Amino acid sequence: MHSADDFLDAAARLFAAGGIRGLTMNAVAREVAAPSGSMFHRYPDRAALLAALWLRTARGFQSGYIDVLGDPPTPDGAVRAAVWTVDWCRGQLSEAVVLQAGVRAFEPDDWPEAARAELTAMDNERRRRIGTTVRALAKQTGRPREQIAFAMLDLPLAAVRRDLLAGEPPPKRAVKLVRDLASLILGTGQAG
Repeated sequence: MHSADDFLDAAARLFAAGGIRGLTMNAVAREVAAPSGSMFHRYPDRAALLAALWLRTARGFQSGYIDVLGDPPTPDGAVRAAVWTVDWCRGQLSEAVVLQAGVRAFEPDDWPEAARAELTAMDNERRRRIGTTVRALAKQTGRPREQIAFAMLDLPLAAVRRDLLAGEPPPKRAVKLVRDLASLILGTGQAG
């Protein structure tokens, strides 16, 4: 018996290898050597599969990021979260390629209503949490919010983007690069 994660892991691999066109219900069933009926038992259509893949991937990434960031957030935690982003991309290549593509690649307008509602709630919570964190860190460090957001969010994504677009894991040196630059921006002294 195949689990939902088995199907979603296969869907992520297929997407990473061939993009959205290669991500069909039959291709996922073949990838896990399951009868196509078992796919339709879990996901009534392709839109439901795409929704489940995006939501699981985004939820997993956001949860890990928030755990590493810590509560309350600190500049050191922000550097760790930026570095964790690169490490996560290195270790979760298929999922990282999914996130790099962005939600629009997964046709959210066609998703079931419940999945669209979950996406909206997840996005709202992410924006709220990041906004609160950036404001708190700007207050702690005296640095502009734009610098805080750049160090936490944009810098790690810039460091991995080219590799993910090529379907390759980011190199180990990207970890040090992000650590050094985020530390410099946030003034933590973690560089080195």
